[in-house]
Parts: sequence; structure tokens; C-alpha cells
Amino acid sequence: MKIKKGDNVRIMAGKDKGKIGKVEKVLIKSNKVLVTGINIYKRHLKSRGQNRPSGIIDITKPLPVSSISLICSKCGKPTKIGYLIDKRGDKQRICRKCKGIN
Repeated sequence: MKIKKGDNVRIMAGKDKGKIGKVEKVLIKSNKVLVTGINIYKRHLKSRGQNRPSGIIDITKPLPVSSISLICSKCGKPTKIGYLIDKRGDKQRICRKCKGIN
């Protein structure tokens, strides 16, 4: 997966289309990511004694990787990611638009 924790991404589809957020967690097995402040839903909880009272809480649900796009740190545009392997064998992510290293 080309998206990492801490990347800035733009939502390309869904109810939060066009919003920008930071990747909080990457779920590799399900091919999804959690983005802070994006895709928030309400959850009604039943009381489970004094330790957990009832109420309505906000939860962040994961988004599929196919509906987000990475924002380049240099040019600030949503872009695809390419890889560049230098002479030492280090693999670096590059922006396909401005060729800047992310």
C-alpha cells in the first residue's frame, strides 16, 4: 500500500468528497485507512453499568484506499505516487506531477 500513517490526503468520493485530512491509521488487511475528522458517524450505546453509561458517541469509520488521493508536500496537489530507487538501494516515494520526493 502506498499510503502511510501521517500522510495528508484528499477524499475523492463519498459524503466527505473534497475534504483534506491526515491519515491516522492504515488497515492493510482490509485495504482501508482511518482519516482524522473524516467519515464520522453517530453510535448509540446502551448502558453497561456504572463504568459505561449510555449515550451517543461519534466514531470514525475507515475509508477505502481507492477513494483517497495523496497530497504532495511540495506542490500541494493530489497526485499518484511513484517510487525511485537511488544508487544506495534506498526506495523513496516521489510525486508523479512535480517529481518531488515525499
